[in-house]
Amino acid sequence: MASIALHDDHQPWPMKRVVAASSAGTAFEWYDFFIFGSLATTIQKVFFAGLDPTAGLVAALGLFAAGFAFRPLGAVIFGVIGDRVGRKGAFLATVSLMGGATFLIGLLPTYQTAGIVSPILLILLRICQGIALGGEYGGAAIYVAEHAPRKQRGMMTGWIQITASLGLIAGLLVILATRKTLGDDGFQAWGWRVPFLASVVLLGISLWMRVRLSESPEFAKLKAEGAVTKMPLREAFAQRDNLRRVLIAFFGIMCAQGAVWYLTFFYIQVFLTRSLGVPEQTKDMLVLGMTVLSAPLYVYFGHLSDKVGRKRVMLGGMLLALVAYNPGFHAIANAANPALAAAHLSKPVEVHVDPATCKVQFDPVGTRRFDSSCDIAKSMLATMGISYDIIPYADKEAIVSVGQQQVQIPDGRGLDTADLKALKDASTKEVRAALTAEGYPEKADPAKMNYGVMFAWLMVFAVAATALYGPQAAALVEMFPTRIRYTAMSVPYHAGTGWVGGFLPFTSFALVAITGNIYASLWYPAFFTAISVVVAFFFIKETKGKPLDQC
Repeated sequence: MASIALHDDHQPWPMKRVVAASSAGTAFEWYDFFIFGSLATTIQKVFFAGLDPTAGLVAALGLFAAGFAFRPLGAVIFGVIGDRVGRKGAFLATVSLMGGATFLIGLLPTYQTAGIVSPILLILLRICQGIALGGEYGGAAIYVAEHAPRKQRGMMTGWIQITASLGLIAGLLVILATRKTLGDDGFQAWGWRVPFLASVVLLGISLWMRVRLSESPEFAKLKAEGAVTKMPLREAFAQRDNLRRVLIAFFGIMCAQGAVWYLTFFYIQVFLTRSLGVPEQTKDMLVLGMTVLSAPLYVYFGHLSDKVGRKRVMLGGMLLALVAYNPGFHAIANAANPALAAAHLSKPVEVHVDPATCKVQFDPVGTRRFDSSCDIAKSMLATMGISYDIIPYADKEAIVSVGQQQVQIPDGRGLDTADLKALKDASTKEVRAALTAEGYPEKADPAKMNYGVMFAWLMVFAVAATALYGPQAAALVEMFPTRIRYTAMSVPYHAGTGWVGGFLPFTSFALVAITGNIYASLWYPAFFTAISVVVAFFFIKETKGKPLDQC
């Protein structure tokens, strides 16, 4: 592979070292960021122990989303640094901030020992993670693209795209190994800290690799010519042509990217465990297998985009996901827990209640009190992963009906916290007994799972995600001029993955709790994917193979 970059002492850097150092550092950052999502149910128990199970999981997923919400801010901060000072300095700072915040999460006190202070500190560190990642991806993708030969730009930046999977794989492997070594009790007690504390080793490796890199040739040339922008934000967002490119990047690529990728690799984990009762270790093995098998596809689809075009490959991924959402999730449900699927069809659950007494089961900050009879019934069913229909009924107390079984749910308004919890626990036991009597399993039976069907559909979604994501870095880099590339590319990328993708697990689960339908979670990703299909088809121009200054 040709030597194309110059080190500060004028020694040539081979392309493979540029790709390796950039990709490895980015993979480590994804590891730091993603272990949080993979431990959502554990985070709920450790840091939100004072909330109901449903509210606790929604809060944990909301905190997962909070890290994404601050990614655009990181994109602005580090985008300006990258466009004014240089690509290298920006992503040295991002990896340091990310590694430090992740390590400190592993040292935090739990809710039982520190009370409300515990989740507050966790929120602050999660925000730091989001800001760090907001500056990381754009810097790494641009750094590689500005070194790469123009006819191999898709393939070379495909190695940056693969880092998300590599980070997720590393996180899942550490979690699986720790859980297997310590057992579930030991993992819940303190073993959850190990994946976070391990990040300090990855931080050291990342810094060592990146310190040795030189500045990108495109930025070095810009600096030598005295053409570095002094106001990247104004150029990126106040000039009409550049703003138009930013909006096309967001609506035409990043809305679908946030929807498809985060449904495939994150919400599917919530769906398998919460809605279908699949054991955690089984879920981890399925997702790990899917992630490992799909990892090479990022580079493949990046390479394919060098041949047939970025737009065709990305649109293909979007369309595949859009048509697969509904049949895929139904097939996964039937294969993972056939007894539950059969029970839903033969003996559907109904909640007979006055709808006026029901609140919306949406509490991202955990401050609302769901204590009416309707609230209690809906919350417990959502927590069990049971779909249900609301049947209008005049009585103030809800009746959960399944087959021949009926359970009246007492109203909890006016009770203190301890009595309300006791009422909910007693009602949950009664409803669970009624469900069991009518053939509803409490957990999925591993012996009855159709692993082949489950994994095949997981791979369908993985192919869609990698086809969209593989060429994406090259497509985004080619959309913007060098002067403002770091800022203009990073902001729509992190707005899409941060706001659309990061809020997907949180919002999708909340939709299930609100509607009582486990498939209502698909409305959110389908909406954003459809937006991108339309915008990409009509507005994205093909840029494969063009010099960066002519795109």
